[in-house]
Amino acid sequence: MYFCAQIKNFMREGFSGERSIVLPKMVVDMEEADPLTSSLYITDIGYYPTAHTHYVRRDKTIDQHVLIYCVNGSGFYEVGGQHYDLHANEYCILPANQPHQYGASKDDAWTIYWIHFKGPHADMYAQGAGQPQRIAPNINSRISERNNIFEEIFFTIADGYSRESLRYASSCLHYYLASMRYLQQFRGAKHKGQQAEYTSSTIDATIHYMKENMEKTITLRQLANYTGYSPSYFSMLFKQQTGSSPLVYLNLLRIQAACYWLEQTDMKINQICHKVGIDDQYYFSRLFHQNMGMSPKEWRRQQNTSSK
Repeated sequence: MYFCAQIKNFMREGFSGERSIVLPKMVVDMEEADPLTSSLYITDIGYYPTAHTHYVRRDKTIDQHVLIYCVNGSGFYEVGGQHYDLHANEYCILPANQPHQYGASKDDAWTIYWIHFKGPHADMYAQGAGQPQRIAPNINSRISERNNIFEEIFFTIADGYSRESLRYASSCLHYYLASMRYLQQFRGAKHKGQQAEYTSSTIDATIHYMKENMEKTITLRQLANYTGYSPSYFSMLFKQQTGSSPLVYLNLLRIQAACYWLEQTDMKINQICHKVGIDDQYYFSRLFHQNMGMSPKEWRRQQNTSSK
């Protein structure tokens, strides 16, 4: 049996670039009955970029845990009579069967990945995550890889509700939650038994930082502060080693990532621009055309044509 996933793209009533899937009850029942997915499974999943006015209050409890992973901006949540602020590079897991509320900051609206999940193993991943948990970028961080796991889960579910798709999404969810729950092991596993992918040089570390913060607005001063140099000296050092200024190089990374999402997914242009840290779709299109010689839409069409 195969069901087509219903993806909510709230372009008028929601947030620009928003994506979400709410699994029908019949599909959730299928997950709960399946011997593989029943241990841990998704009921809802989504991504809200720069979610101004986002606010949820649940006085009537739900039987799912709610993961909120903030990658930019800030917000808050309240559960168990406690108020918490949630900032960029932090996540929390709201426990099932407890009233709660959460929302974006009025002055610095958050960008969040979120998942509702349940199953006998859910409590193990939620343990200790009622308070904000920090996932700060560093030379060994794998934030971009984690976000790609989320996308793999999302697009697997979006592709349909076959048993195989649900089982694969459930398996990926274990990995995704484990990458947070066992953060040090996730970061360390990449480098054990092999030479580290990233060296400790200043420029390599800076480029890694750019990739790990792709969805954020990054300034020259932020990059310079990260390295400990003045902006002028850092810019000179970066250009000497790469041939480009830091911000030009960052934009090239953004366009490279955009090309991947254009070719590998059916995400809308306004959704992709948020994924690469650009809130203005028109600026994104101009930047893409400047670097690729054509609009994002034309580039996608060309790739689709050449692959046939």
